Amino acid sequence: MAVILDFLVQGTQMLVVLLLSPLLVGFVRKVKARLLRRRGPSLIQPYRDLLRLLRKEVVLAQNASWLFRTAPYLMFAATWVAAALVPTFGTGLMFSWTADLIAIAALLGSARFFLALAGLDVGTSFGGLGASREMMVATLAEPAMLMMIFTLALIAGTTQLSTMADLMLSSGVGVRVSLGLALVALVLVALAENGRIPVDNPATHLELTMIHEAMVLEYSGRHLALVELARHLKLLLHISLIACVFVPWGLAAPGAGLVPHLVGFGAYLGKLALGGFLLAFFETSIAKMRIFRVPDFLGAALMLGLLATLLRFVSAGM
Repeated sequence: MAVILDFLVQGTQMLVVLLLSPLLVGFVRKVKARLLRRRGPSLIQPYRDLLRLLRKEVVLAQNASWLFRTAPYLMFAATWVAAALVPTFGTGLMFSWTADLIAIAALLGSARFFLALAGLDVGTSFGGLGASREMMVATLAEPAMLMMIFTLALIAGTTQLSTMADLMLSSGVGVRVSLGLALVALVLVALAENGRIPVDNPATHLELTMIHEAMVLEYSGRHLALVELARHLKLLLHISLIACVFVPWGLAAPGAGLVPHLVGFGAYLGKLALGGFLLAFFETSIAKMRIFRVPDFLGAALMLGLLATLLRFVSAGM
């Protein structure tokens, strides 16, 4: 019976991240529109867009290979697994032993690798342009992410998210400068990884600045739906990661009953709403930067992550 309950909780976790990710995107768009004094699209518009794309016929370029056709499935699977590994409403889930920060970074790197290959596969100028820009972002975003992981691992003594969240809930950690620097570095990396303002603008197709959109221009139908859903999952993953590590309050303990899990789910919805609002507020308060300034932006994230790691080495209390 206990094994069945563990399977149910783990399955619920996977469904929660899959179903909530389009709603989070719709919420961010709605808040941005309200902040700009516009009515904005419905909260469920991303679901309608995905259903519309699933009903459309797939149109492929003549020179598209098998890699172009399979890349959306591989990218969606890698991103969904990574998002499902982050504890959302409870710790100690059935697959918590696999919820490793390095494994999540590797899954996201694999998804980016397949997307960049697909952008190059059809041989269009936009695909190559987007793939080269995506790799440029990755060369700085991934080291910054690893520096943040090293900092958290030095503090918690592990890279497993459930153990890390339990430690953050205890009174032994307290307020640390290295944790603050790691949080800022993670936020900067999350903005770049999700193609948000000021690095990229997901609402436009301006060829001089676009990164993600340039790689997926040739996709249509169910392939484009999977690419978009993977993108929604990636945004939810980063907000869930920040909530799990830095704001872990409300997470149900391992073996807890139904009520603690419901409380944890309610707390998770509140964290997502707060993260979505802060993202929308930030994007309406700042302009998009030029593409050649993106390395400076991500270089700051890398330096913050490196400084957080060095501070942890210099002083155990920082």
